[in-house]
Amino acid sequence: MAENGEEKLIAVARHIAKTLGHTDTMTDDILKIFSNFDGRLREKLTEKLTDDGVEQTLDALDRQISPFISEDRSIWSGSADPSPFLGSVDQLIAAVRDWTPLADDKKISACLDRAEDLLQQSMFRLEEEFRTLVERGAESFDVNQNDSTHVNPDSSDSDDDFADEDGNSIPVAHPITDYDIVIDALPLGTIGDLHQIGKRMVAAGYMKECAHAYSSSRRDFLEESFSRLGLQKLSIDDVHRMLWTQLEDEIEKWIKAMNVAFRILFPSERRLCDRVFLGLSTAADLSFMEVCRGSTIQLLNFADAVAIGSRAPERLFKVLDVYETVRDLMPEFDVLFSDQYCLSLRNEAITIWKRLGEAIRGIFMELENLIRRDPAKEPVPGGRMHPITRYVMNYLRAACRARLTLEQVFEESVAPTGANLDYRKGDDPALSSSSSLAVQMAWIMELLESNLEAKSKIYRDPALCSVFMMNNGRYIVQKAKDNELGTLLGEDWIRKHTAKVRQYHVNYQRSSWSKVLGVLKVDNHSTSPHETSKNLKEKLKLFNSYFDDICKSQSSWIIFDDQLRDEVRASISGTLCPAYRSFIARMQGASDSGGKNADRHTRFSVEDVEARISQLFQGTSNGRR
Repeated sequence: MAENGEEKLIAVARHIAKTLGHTDTMTDDILKIFSNFDGRLREKLTEKLTDDGVEQTLDALDRQISPFISEDRSIWSGSADPSPFLGSVDQLIAAVRDWTPLADDKKISACLDRAEDLLQQSMFRLEEEFRTLVERGAESFDVNQNDSTHVNPDSSDSDDDFADEDGNSIPVAHPITDYDIVIDALPLGTIGDLHQIGKRMVAAGYMKECAHAYSSSRRDFLEESFSRLGLQKLSIDDVHRMLWTQLEDEIEKWIKAMNVAFRILFPSERRLCDRVFLGLSTAADLSFMEVCRGSTIQLLNFADAVAIGSRAPERLFKVLDVYETVRDLMPEFDVLFSDQYCLSLRNEAITIWKRLGEAIRGIFMELENLIRRDPAKEPVPGGRMHPITRYVMNYLRAACRARLTLEQVFEESVAPTGANLDYRKGDDPALSSSSSLAVQMAWIMELLESNLEAKSKIYRDPALCSVFMMNNGRYIVQKAKDNELGTLLGEDWIRKHTAKVRQYHVNYQRSSWSKVLGVLKVDNHSTSPHETSKNLKEKLKLFNSYFDDICKSQSSWIIFDDQLRDEVRASISGTLCPAYRSFIARMQGASDSGGKNADRHTRFSVEDVEARISQLFQGTSNGRR
């Protein structure tokens, strides 16, 4: 009766174990529970396991499994049925799990060692089969036969191949405009077989080996895909040694590769991993990370090299392209790289994205330094517009096409402290509520204006100094109007600097023509007609001399803007010609012989004066002041 009671108790224990399913500690836990009731129970259970024939069970599993392990051809080839092998492996995994808690028994321990060795051999064979299936499946879905993998946005319509740095021919793939593509890189049947193998390897504790076998094959597919995009494997030093023209080309290839990788290739790999390792999320995450990690690091390292490279102003626009590419793909990073294995890659992408923002801000600082350092050595002939003005204004206009991105970059710079750019606002109330980018642009404009004022002081002639400032000021205002730069600077800034141009005009006229206008003023205190006539003749001679000198000296001066040139000419004529006409009339009235004497001393008619003024500021003479 006692034996029957023990048999029933053991049967209950087995029934509980079967109901609960298999866990690593299940058997041991059950034994402990029942041992609490009777210390003899564990001995009975152990004896029963031995009596049931642990050794016989292991011998049977060995006979079933060994032929498959030693088989020369693939178990999953042709008409071979792998089901018996998989079933036997399932039994072996269950046996090892059940026997492990009882390893303190010498007989069971010896059997357990044999079982674990047999299990290891089985896993090695499954790993080999798994790798073969992945590679064979990839070959059957060759990229040359799969239209969805022809993903080279950088290529032309030409079918010509190009060579890599080792001279190997690389086929050029077709362009792509739609990223809404999923690559089914393995046949459905192969995916099912891989799932069956992966499930056993994970259950046996060989998840890492399975993930490695999977990823080593899939990585080759990604590498081939990137080679078709023309992307080279470049170190950070390689990037820094490149000529800028070469790097520009590489950036274009990199941008296209990033979009293809994160919108097509990586999502397709994620989908494939999830299907192969269905229900095995940890194995799926690990495999996906191992597949994509190398390619992701390659792509991110290139972006990092750009971020920490030269900050010469001409690099701004390509660095902006790299920044925008990483920024725009962050949602894909978040979706694809959110698990425990890939999270570090996502964090690295965020770090490099921020570093690219720092590089952009650094480029603007270098632009500031370039303006500050631009020397005031030789005056620009004829008061023409200075090259630094043209460079800076066209640079800023082009930069402002990426206004939204630049605003994001500069707002990021003030977010931690809120005051990084406050010193640039100065006392200008118009900038107190402006965006950080607007403050940056206004600051650069202020530096440019200060630089031009320093350059204007080189001119010995104050009038030419004013023409120089007029030209540059007019160009600045015209370039700032009607575009994103003007919107950033604001209407008040435009009005203020338009008024400055008008003041330069006033300064020019005052310094250049006030002396000429002065001699045309008649002294009304002289009462003698003879003295009046003589005085007028002297003044006329001075006028002729001054006017001629001004026209000759200013014949090489230039005002580039047609409207401004006409305005300046009209202003001179409007002031000088009426005064000169009045002077000639007064002189003729004071001369004898009906004004014949006056005509003899009059070198320029009013029409001549107007004609000479109309020829000014065209830079037609080689004369230089």
